[in-house]
Amino acid sequence: MPNSITSIPFSRILGVAVLCLAGCNRTPPPAAPAPAPVSVASATRKSVPDLLNAVGTVEAINSVAVKSLVDGQLLEARVKDGDEVKAGQLLFKIDPRPAQAALAQSRAALAKDEAARDLAKAQVDRYKPIANKGFISADQMQQTVTAYEAAAASVKVDQANVAAAKLTVGYTDIYAPFSGRAGRILVQAGNLVKANDTNPLLVINQVAPIFVNFAVPGAYVERVRAAQAKSVLQVLARGDALNTPQAGALAFVDNAVDPATNTVKLRASFANADEALWPGQFVNIELTLGTDANAVVVPEAAVKAGPNGSYVFVVKPDKHAEQRIVVTARTVAGETVISKGLEGGESVVIDGQSRVADGGLVKVADEAAQRKAGTDAAARK
Repeated sequence: MPNSITSIPFSRILGVAVLCLAGCNRTPPPAAPAPAPVSVASATRKSVPDLLNAVGTVEAINSVAVKSLVDGQLLEARVKDGDEVKAGQLLFKIDPRPAQAALAQSRAALAKDEAARDLAKAQVDRYKPIANKGFISADQMQQTVTAYEAAAASVKVDQANVAAAKLTVGYTDIYAPFSGRAGRILVQAGNLVKANDTNPLLVINQVAPIFVNFAVPGAYVERVRAAQAKSVLQVLARGDALNTPQAGALAFVDNAVDPATNTVKLRASFANADEALWPGQFVNIELTLGTDANAVVVPEAAVKAGPNGSYVFVVKPDKHAEQRIVVTARTVAGETVISKGLEGGESVVIDGQSRVADGGLVKVADEAAQRKAGTDAAARK
């Protein structure tokens, strides 16, 4: 009886072996990628102010270096360092005696010349009828009239000298030109002062109201001017030294953009009744140009920069992410205003973008907690 194994053809045995080896080496299909864990937030619609931020410098609305207009000895100062002064308040007294003596001399000269004028007038009145009758020559009459006119002119000169002397006496008392805050007294009583000296006696700054100067990029000039034409623009000043923000209004826009810095200078006016703003102080300025009543906003963390511009990842209802190009307007208080590319109510990724691919599946981390937090935030608003 022939062997059963040897009766099987060798070619068939080889084919079976090849099929077995092929089945053993087959690669299994790749597993589906795991969903990327992310945190999301909803795009919302709300009113958002159109703000410009800058750094400003506080400047006194009026500042004067008080100087003497006459030479003399400073007798006394009626103000102390740092005092609040009122308009018309007496600040300094300068020895008035030299000015008073000059005034007395001017008055004496005036009295003398007035007597000479009166005598000349009497001669004119006495000679005029005689001249009309021809008893004196016309030349003699003209000399008498001329003498009177010269005496009258001398009186006018003396009157001007008396007025100037009175003015000089008045300059010996120095008054505050406006209400403000006095600085340090720079010349003490007993010193000699000169008229219009280089060093002032005192510097007074008007601090209520007060100005804040700041600058914005030149590209914003048209926006600022257009907003200013519609209404008075509100300005807030904030700073570490301010307990509360100070409210003011835009008062001035410069008539040219500085070509060296490409900025335009602006000035805001503040009532500063509590004197919270102080000349020379640096503050953060927030200029409100208007309000977008129905703007789409997302958390600032949702917007990323890419080669084609800003983008966000939008989470679809089927938990797949879509990378979407958006146009941003500005960022206010941690929220970015989206002017194009997103609608209110859409969910965007705010954390975990580095693990997300366009069209990829995502897993919202603690979705229930995020939903509750969003509901609570909406209720607070």
